[in-house]
Amino acid sequence: MAGVVVGMSGGVDSAVACVLLKAAGYDVYGVTLKIWHDINRCCEVSEAAKTCETLGIPYSVVNMEAEFQRDVVDPFVEEYRAGRTPNPCCGCNHDIKWTGLMKAAAYHNAQFVATGHYARILKVPSGRLAVQTSEYADKDQSYMLYRLSQDMLARTIFPLGQLAKDEVRRIAKASGIEVYNKEESQEICFVPDGDYAAFIEDSLEGNVPPEGDFVDTEGNILGYHKGIINYTVGQRRGLGIALGERQYVTRIDPVNNVVVIGDDKDLFKREVICRSLNFMGIGDIPEGTGIRLCGKIRYHHPASPCTVTRTGEDEITAVFDEPVRAPAPGQSAVFYEGDLVALGGVIV
Repeated sequence: MAGVVVGMSGGVDSAVACVLLKAAGYDVYGVTLKIWHDINRCCEVSEAAKTCETLGIPYSVVNMEAEFQRDVVDPFVEEYRAGRTPNPCCGCNHDIKWTGLMKAAAYHNAQFVATGHYARILKVPSGRLAVQTSEYADKDQSYMLYRLSQDMLARTIFPLGQLAKDEVRRIAKASGIEVYNKEESQEICFVPDGDYAAFIEDSLEGNVPPEGDFVDTEGNILGYHKGIINYTVGQRRGLGIALGERQYVTRIDPVNNVVVIGDDKDLFKREVICRSLNFMGIGDIPEGTGIRLCGKIRYHHPASPCTVTRTGEDEITAVFDEPVRAPAPGQSAVFYEGDLVALGGVIV
């Protein structure tokens, strides 16, 4: 029977992925990629080990802390220092999780890797593979997977793509999994308290961007900001400036060290430019050609109709039918053809 390495996070989703794959007859190997050095990660290892013991499957830990620091944490810090708002999870899935799991699969002579993501994989008529949205939209994680390569998709199984969360918990409880009711983490794993600015300050060891000016959309000085790492496009709270009405960060200019403040209406844009592209369900778009897709400019943004045109060797421009609110440079934009990921890139 084919072997499969399952990425174990210590949570219920990856545990149930193991349950389902074992029931389907696979030789299952549980693997945790140790990526960060705090107590929460240690707890996850012990919980994943306990799950594998309960299920009677082999378990191991692969240390990838150095790779995670180099490929995820350091770029995250540098993006914030450059006035952008990165999404480290999208890069981590490709650069760390799948890379690490496929190395573990080679060690175990396993043909496949699997995770507890809520998504599916479908082969399109061209023969390419694409991530398909979860059958239950409220748990869909396809957005986070847009960077996966064709080779990665060909060896990936998503056992939870047709399940709702409550059904996953029921399966876990019936299987004797202790973490069946474990709460989900909503924060970036290496900043569990959500205080990105403090994390970045610690990482930069005092070499942080200095204070500067808040300006309005006409360039008039309104006050002083604490340093651009403290702000992101669309932010309203925590500006530390009283303007008498609701105002938002509409743009961050790292060259001139200014944070532009405006009205809610100033956040809406029809045109979004993306680079660092990965084509998935479609193989390419000829330069100058436009196609109709639906785009998400952040994880929780509803997919909105747009025309996507290839405007450079590594650039597309999406023109949305209706303006989208607060597209933030550094965030990922993912474009869908129906329920399939067509391509994605980073907003510039």
